[in-house]
Amino acid sequence: MKRRHLLAVGAASALGTPQWAGAQAAWPARGPIRLIAQYPPGGLVDTVARLLGPHLSQALGQTVVVENRPGAGGLIGTDFAAKQPADGYTLLVSHA
Repeated sequence: MKRRHLLAVGAASALGTPQWAGAQAAWPARGPIRLIAQYPPGGLVDTVARLLGPHLSQALGQTVVVENRPGAGGLIGTDFAAKQPADGYTLLVSHA
């Protein structure tokens, strides 16, 4: 019984220490978040991105900008998003 109790206390203390709290607090702190829509304005992907933007902005307390990158069947927008730094400030909105 003591062994289980000791393991439970150890697990709870390990989970209770926010080792990742510094990294989480830093995002999103710099600049706007960009939503890349792969198709021209007025299409389904653009509409979904523009409907998602205000909700995401309110939830994160950060400016969200929708940016259209149409062309080549969505390949231009996908390529642009893939070449951005992996910092979480550029998100791709696509369709299934």
